[in-house]
Amino acid sequence: MVDPNFDFLKSKFHISKEVYIILQNLASKRKLRAGENIVKQGGKSKKIAFLVTGLMRAYSTLESGKQITKNIFTPINFVGAFSSLIKDKPSLLCYEALVDSVVFEVDFNQFIEISKTNIEVSNFYNRILEYVFVMYEKKQLETMALDGTQRYLSLKKQIPNIDNLIPQYQIASYLNISPVQLSRIRKKIY
Repeated sequence: MVDPNFDFLKSKFHISKEVYIILQNLASKRKLRAGENIVKQGGKSKKIAFLVTGLMRAYSTLESGKQITKNIFTPINFVGAFSSLIKDKPSLLCYEALVDSVVFEVDFNQFIEISKTNIEVSNFYNRILEYVFVMYEKKQLETMALDGTQRYLSLKKQIPNIDNLIPQYQIASYLNISPVQLSRIRKKIY
């Protein structure tokens, strides 16, 4: 039987079936409705999520009320307040389902405890951290090196129907441009 979650974890993180079974035993499936959060800005979570269907974002709301979207997560991806979990501090970001989504949540502390005694789980954790670092570095480089049109086209390549899924202001925020700029870019392209 084909299991896309195992196939992804095996191909990206080289996990064995045994480690996958450990993760399955730790994980609980959760269905999120659009707009539902797994952790709020200023809140704390003890869980890390693995997004299997849907679309999520990490964003911060400034004192002015303006929202800044730091990341948009597509399946299959890890989602959660990593900094908050690692430092045991309130989250600087809110993690929200943009559309109805399904995640598997794992208690971070249980996962860490197992990683202390199981080298395969520890190696898996190290590879997750490497993966997250590489993804954030890629996003940062795109923001610095590409203009707004190029960033929009890159996002459209990753999520072809993004314009039909979430509001324009969220797309613009993620691209680090204004909604007016996004409107002009879209008009120019189409």
